[in-house]
This record gives sequence, C-alpha cells and structure tokens, in this order.
Amino acid sequence: MKKFKYLKISKTKKLRYIDNYYKKKPYIIFLPGFMSDIDGEKPQSFKKYAVKRKLGFLAIEYSGHGKSSGLFTKGNISEWSDDAKKSIKKIVKKNSFILIGSSMGAWIAMNQFKYFKKQIKGFVGIGSAPEFLEKLMWKQFPKKTKQEIKEKGISIIKHGDSKFKQRQYEYPITYQLIKDGRKNKVLSKKINSKIKVTMFHGQKDEVVPVSFSRKVLKCFVKAKKKIIVIREGDHSLSAKKYLKKIHSELDKMVNYCFIKNIPLS
Repeated sequence: MKKFKYLKISKTKKLRYIDNYYKKKPYIIFLPGFMSDIDGEKPQSFKKYAVKRKLGFLAIEYSGHGKSSGLFTKGNISEWSDDAKKSIKKIVKKNSFILIGSSMGAWIAMNQFKYFKKQIKGFVGIGSAPEFLEKLMWKQFPKKTKQEIKEKGISIIKHGDSKFKQRQYEYPITYQLIKDGRKNKVLSKKINSKIKVTMFHGQKDEVVPVSFSRKVLKCFVKAKKKIIVIREGDHSLSAKKYLKKIHSELDKMVNYCFIKNIPLS
C-alpha cells in the first residue's frame, strides 16, 4: 500500500506524498501533525479507506518533515499551509474533497478554507491543535526557555516520559516559528461554509485539551457539526479501534457529501 511519490513544488523543494489518483472523483485529504510523517497508521489507514471506496486520496509531508526536502527549523505554519495549498492545486485540482487534519494538521486544514472554500465538502479533526504554538508551548515555557529562544533564535524542547528513552521526543522550537504562528490565528475567525464538520478527541489526550476541538467547532457557524470524545483515547487516536470509529463516521460524511447528500444524525 505504501507507494511514495515526490511532488516538485519549486527548484529547491520536493514534498513526499502518497495518493490514490483519480482525474474526476471526490478526494480524501489527510494533513499530518507537528513533526509527523506519512509512514504512520493514520495516513496509511485513510489511503486504504479511499482505495476501498474508489475515492481519490492525498497525504503529504510538509517541508522539513519526514523525507520531504528542507530543514524543519526553517519551516512554519505559513510555509506548511502553502505546501498543502500547492499540493492540493497540483494533484486534487478542481475535485471536491473532505479534509482530515490531525493535531497541527487541523490548523493547516483551517487555513485551506481561504483557498478552497467551494471544493471543501467536509472536515474531520483528530486531536485538533490550532494555535498550539502560543497557547500550549510559548505560554507554558519557563522564562529561561523563552529568553534562550529570543536570544539564540532556537531551543531544543524535550517532551515525554523521562524514564523511557523511546517515549522521549526533542522539538527544535525557533522564534520565527512562534512569531509566524501568531500571524496565523484561526480560532477568532468565522468560517461560513455549510458543510459537515466532525471533531474527534481522546479524553485522555495529555498533549492537547479537548477544549481545542470545541473551539474549532465554534468557528464553523453554519456547519452541521459535532464532537466525538473517545473515553480511553490518547492524542494520536492511531490505534485500530479508534481508526475504526473514525472510518465509520467518515462513511456518514462521504455519504452526505458525495453520494445521497441527505442530512444524517
């Protein structure tokens, strides 16, 4: 199922992606999270979903992520949103689509409504984390870390369980990334699209509070919307039992958006 390709965005930029190409069919588009790639369970699972239902599919790695070109430390929300926009224009073209945004991917997805409002027929968020750079990182950093980022332009942030190396992560956080995030505020804006919007969030998510998904829903003032909180769910919701629930809800959305176009509960 893993057939990776590379999309040339410019002379110096190539983005790795997976797809299920159709010239004229609706698409499912998956936008991954912060420092994530397209090797994981979610993008592969959604590609299988699309193939089985004969729908188009696209998932990308932003610049500096996975095996796409570029340095992560040079990237930011504006650039990664532009990566998504250009990939959609080149591969999905004029076809309608449902957006699936995981964590930061939901932030990137919300930025796409500026460019593809008529083509976007549905939106699914998984552990949605718009504006997390300011609200969940910068505001919680100690003064020493903030000072280091301001003076040096970067700091390596350690995250995870210190008792287990395999559960530890290091994030290089740059000052330009933080400042760019402030230019990409979405939670105070209204999106008037009359589409179906569903947020999934794990109740045991220790990375992003459930309140973020609720805030996303408030932005969609004319949508048919709901939130599904998974009691035992973590942040990623990448376990098969959780993906099965998401697929089930996605079936309803696909049916509503592309097939019968009738209201669903």
